[in-house]
Amino acid sequence: MITQSALSLEYVPAAITATSMGVPVNPTGDPVQFAFTVGAARPASGDWKTGAWDGTQPRTPGTAYIAHCLVGPGGTVTLTAGKYTMWVRITDNPEIPVIPFGLLNIT
Repeated sequence: MITQSALSLEYVPAAITATSMGVPVNPTGDPVQFAFTVGAARPASGDWKTGAWDGTQPRTPGTAYIAHCLVGPGGTVTLTAGKYTMWVRITDNPEIPVIPFGLLNIT
């Protein structure tokens, strides 16, 4: 669980690994979006916010690529105090995976 103050403006990261036929691939050419839902609710079509890739290479060889979304006042999404399920959606061709990746506690 990530904890963040409602007054804070920070990037929330998601570690992404991708494979094609069992071979690791670089997903950073694909659009990435984030959604933050109350409890375990699934995202609705209007919940998705634009994310970005943190560079084009994984942080260390053999690990995940990092996507992020700016959360807080003046960011891509502003959330009130509460607990949220974080979701990431990557638009590839033909797949569009939607993945819950953790909890965000806004205090």
